Amino acid sequence: MQTLTPNTADIFQTKRRRITCNAQTSTLIPTKPISGFPVKQTNQEHLRNLENVLQTTNHQENVSSRQDKTTSTSTLLGGLNLARIWPQMKAAVDEMSPKNLKKLQRLLSKSEERSPKNKLGSKWRELHGSNNWVGLLDPLDENLRRELVRYGEFVQAAYHAFHSDPAGSPRHVALPDGSYKVTKSLYATSSIRLPKWIDDVAPDLKWMTKQTSWVGYVAVCDDPREIRRMGRREIVIALRGTATLLEWSENFRPNLVSMPEPKPEQSEPTRPKVECGFNSLYTTCSQYAPSLAETLIEEIKRLVELYQGEQLSISVTGHSLGAAIALLAADDIATRVNYAPPVSVFSFGGPRVGNREFADRLDSKGVKVLRVVNSQDLVTKVPGIFSDNNNNQGQNRNNNGKSQRGIMEMVERNNPWAYSHVGAELRVDMKMSPYLKPNADVACCHDLEAYLHLVDGFLASNCPFRTNAKRSLRKLLDEQRSNVKALYTGKALRQHRFVSDNGDVLPSPSSS
Repeated sequence: MQTLTPNTADIFQTKRRRITCNAQTSTLIPTKPISGFPVKQTNQEHLRNLENVLQTTNHQENVSSRQDKTTSTSTLLGGLNLARIWPQMKAAVDEMSPKNLKKLQRLLSKSEERSPKNKLGSKWRELHGSNNWVGLLDPLDENLRRELVRYGEFVQAAYHAFHSDPAGSPRHVALPDGSYKVTKSLYATSSIRLPKWIDDVAPDLKWMTKQTSWVGYVAVCDDPREIRRMGRREIVIALRGTATLLEWSENFRPNLVSMPEPKPEQSEPTRPKVECGFNSLYTTCSQYAPSLAETLIEEIKRLVELYQGEQLSISVTGHSLGAAIALLAADDIATRVNYAPPVSVFSFGGPRVGNREFADRLDSKGVKVLRVVNSQDLVTKVPGIFSDNNNNQGQNRNNNGKSQRGIMEMVERNNPWAYSHVGAELRVDMKMSPYLKPNADVACCHDLEAYLHLVDGFLASNCPFRTNAKRSLRKLLDEQRSNVKALYTGKALRQHRFVSDNGDVLPSPSSS
């Protein structure tokens, strides 16, 4: 037994040496001679070294993985461009908040909430342009806003009455204010005649080819309480926009024609001129009806005489074609009615009507004009070549400026297409509405209800849409759906039963 022990030890020692060789060729254990006895310690070092290597590898992989994920995430977020879309996302969330949904439900209710009416008293003259609305438009005066919306609703009543019986004469005009009563219906006659065969081709649309059509009305306030609130008795003349084929035909006769009255003086280089088609609708008579001019002047004379001694005012309001005729009517009243009360025009989406001399003539007669204009409305930019007195006021007072003004004046005097807008302007913008699409179509931009919606929400040119606007949105949602933002056409509106069965898209505001 004693002779076997050394041999066995030699054998084990040889094996350890082989392991040592193998260890020296390994990349995991450092080259270090192994003693005869501490085998256990060497194994522990081996395991510890192996563990350290594995931890280092895992750490590097984790760091690399985190870096890859970070790079991937940053690339994804960069592609999303959150800095750009976050405000839109936040706005969408805010719009669908319970508070705003409750407000939207109120705006969509059938019972429209109206702003309280203030006592105007002596303020009415300023609101009707005694100072050309200086300081009242930007920011917009609260009382003036209510007055503008009220006049727009008078025009809407004219649209509704006409569409109730386009081929005849409306028996009833549903006025927005019960304090007024209609005293006269107004008819406009076209000088254009269409061939008779057109009626045979489209008998159902015979009203479209009528030469004489109902175009508006005269109403007077007869409520003593309302008269006291307003500080005077008011006569309102409301005129609708284009509806018949012959009226459209008159719109496309944009050459300027001289006004018949008064006769020009020798010193006047040019005469006041107005668009041919507008003038035709205002002055033409037929075998069935007198001209709009004669009917209107006769009625205004009667009312002025009837209420002689009272404080009176005349407000002429119209939309589109009605806005153009309103200027002709105001000029005629100021010219032909003796002791005429103050005359003011409140127009919506009106085109240009005459030349600069016509604008000067209205101003010289004391007629005050306030035009509400949507920046996206093309109708307000036609017809003819635009010229305006304000364009010349900012020119330099040097020889260059004088020569330019001289050239412009010469062009205007000899150019049959030189038109000029009249009076003061309140400019609204479709893009300011949180409910309407900024790229709304042409019909929406010219729509009367869209105008009233924008006026009701207008604070100032540098301010957003007012949050406490009270005008109902039902007409916008019901009559022209495609121009209302899709944000208001989904689940929230369906819950309130304001979406029809035609789908989720809501069409644009009405033309009525």
